[in-house]
Amino acid sequence: MQSGSGRGSRSQSSLELLITLSFGLIILLPIVVLAFIQISASTSTLSTTEAQQVASKLASVASVVGSQGAPAREVVSIQIPPSVQAIYVGTPAGGVGHEIIFNVSTNAGVSFITAYTPVNVSGNLADIEATATYLINVSAEDSCPSDAAVPCVYIQEE
Repeated sequence: MQSGSGRGSRSQSSLELLITLSFGLIILLPIVVLAFIQISASTSTLSTTEAQQVASKLASVASVVGSQGAPAREVVSIQIPPSVQAIYVGTPAGGVGHEIIFNVSTNAGVSFITAYTPVNVSGNLADIEATATYLINVSAEDSCPSDAAVPCVYIQEE
């Protein structure tokens, strides 16, 4: 009789341990899911903030070079943040405009991060997609390569 009660006690202990572990996992699982959601949102916010800083830096350099006029030129080092899908200078079609636009993939879809510059800008940064550091040539032109009738600041990869 004693051996039978010993087995029942062991199986009861195992069942109690299993129930305790189950409750622990039930409580821990939502916390882990919420943590992953917060990390994902933070990464997305960080990418858009970094893209805004890079766009503002390019716009600032374009303004300085543009105010000096042709043949002023400056080479700038920029770090492209993660999730950047495309960079447009001037207009998305590659024409002359006043904006530098970063397309950044976020949790909510694609965000358009823009920086305004008072000078005409145009350029070709279409090949820049990967997260890396790039040298960018910013030069004032009497006749813009994308529209020869307009002076502009042309921005391209070095």
